[in-house]
Amino acid sequence: MFIIAEIAQAHDGSLGMTHAYIDAVAKTGCDAIKFQTHIAEAESSIHEPFRVKFSKQDATRMEYWKRMEFTLEQWKDIKQHCDEVGLEFMSSPFSNAAVDLLEEVGVKRYKVGSGEVNNFVLLEKIAQTGKPVVISSGMSSYEELDKTIAFLKSRQVDYSILQCTTAYPTKPEQFGLNVIQELKNRYQVPIGFSDHSSAIEACIAATALGAEILEFHVVFDKEMFGPDAKASLTMAETTKLVKAVKNIEKALKNPVEKSDISQFDTLKSIFEKSLAINKDLKKGHMLRFSDLETKKPKGFGILTSEYEKIIGKKINKDLNQWDFLKEEDITE
Repeated sequence: MFIIAEIAQAHDGSLGMTHAYIDAVAKTGCDAIKFQTHIAEAESSIHEPFRVKFSKQDATRMEYWKRMEFTLEQWKDIKQHCDEVGLEFMSSPFSNAAVDLLEEVGVKRYKVGSGEVNNFVLLEKIAQTGKPVVISSGMSSYEELDKTIAFLKSRQVDYSILQCTTAYPTKPEQFGLNVIQELKNRYQVPIGFSDHSSAIEACIAATALGAEILEFHVVFDKEMFGPDAKASLTMAETTKLVKAVKNIEKALKNPVEKSDISQFDTLKSIFEKSLAINKDLKKGHMLRFSDLETKKPKGFGILTSEYEKIIGKKINKDLNQWDFLKEEDITE
């Protein structure tokens, strides 16, 4: 399992906040921390609308992207910090210029956001780097995704796909957990799950359903400034999720052989029961169901599962209430 904590714009353009997030995510057990590399002039224009009008300091979406920019040297420092704390540095590019920048910074792989899956210019630029690509399929139909995958395969790109619902936060009826197996069957490549639900259960379920990559937004507090805060996990939630996912992953790698119950022999002897009688009975009494009780442990009387074979048979001696009922007490 490869677990990606996405910061995106949670840093709100603050370099100090960015470094604080790196230290915090490193303590959660995630494998990678992902940012977004925005170069406003290259990717946007004054005509771009806000997805959510959250900002009271940015007059336009383009101005917001401008405020989210870091310099090449700042990005290098960010990546170095990630290396120091054992996190893979990842960032989604939103322009060809951003790919050039990230190549200088040094990334192992590229993440393509849902809005860029049909951007074959950007995909061509990324393909030219020869590096693996992780694609979020959030806004793509299978028809669109088929074209993108064909494009990547024609360029020998190593790719994986994330089931993703582009809704912030995502409601349970929007998770699309069924799509994980559909993607596995359709493309025969590693499939993951990108979550915006602001809760941990979707990623836990995705893990159980075979997801091999998990991605989710993280934030220090869900009341913080930014478009994704309410669709993010806190650090405490992230730590809990990582632990749960690793336990589930371990469980999936260790299938249980249900036909072999030898390991339970001792417990079965403790918890399972033997047949007994619930009243004093005289020799020659014909046993009825209403005479029976079951008592622990197993092995001191007739098996409880075999009670039917002694109904209607007689006992060959007096028995006291709560005595175990043994084979030798029965007259054939």
